[in-house]
Amino acid sequence: MIRFDKVSKIYSDDSAALDGVSLTIKPREFVSIVGHSGAGKTTLLKMILAEERPTSGSVMFESTDIHKLKRHKLHQYRRKLGAIFQDFRLLTNKTAFENIAFAMEMAGRSDDEISADVPYVLEMVDLGNKMWNFPHELSGGEKQRVAIARAIVNQPDIIIADEPTGNLDPVNTFEIIQILKKIHDLGTTVILTTHNKGVIDSLGKRVITMEKGRIIRDDPTGKYVL
Repeated sequence: MIRFDKVSKIYSDDSAALDGVSLTIKPREFVSIVGHSGAGKTTLLKMILAEERPTSGSVMFESTDIHKLKRHKLHQYRRKLGAIFQDFRLLTNKTAFENIAFAMEMAGRSDDEISADVPYVLEMVDLGNKMWNFPHELSGGEKQRVAIARAIVNQPDIIIADEPTGNLDPVNTFEIIQILKKIHDLGTTVILTTHNKGVIDSLGKRVITMEKGRIIRDDPTGKYVL
């Protein structure tokens, strides 16, 4: 479970990226966060990833304030998360297999685990035949599927997807969302930010709407309303 308790983030120019945000995300939920650019969506995700610290308030994972964790405990916490971004963030000098294997190596996984798990997750995202391709040999949709495989290979509790379809055409967007739904069906919490109205309306899941750093709507089975 993730819980925000009156979280604010004030930057040096006195602008509030988050303004007293309180919310709870339960295990195995699929939550979409929507809002115009600058609404605070990415800052909220960075709080969960422990990449930003709140000016006030607390962000809890289960019973732990994640921003008070010591370094080694923070690394353990981050291993419970998988992140997917709009710009893919693949290592250009590594193949699809090597990009995913690298994430496993960083988590201390064995060579045997890497040999078994990387092909499995590539098959899961329908890229078993692209295992040895470099990023420049892949389409945008294929790159994002490699990024998803990398995010799920260490079996995280939570997947954070920040505008994962922002650079993709409608066909690839549909495929990526279907993969995220499949990951959710397997028991993983998914937190998605997107500007895509069609994606939100097709999901029929919880929708949190943000504006100027505040939550203005929280609908258990919502649609894209701005």
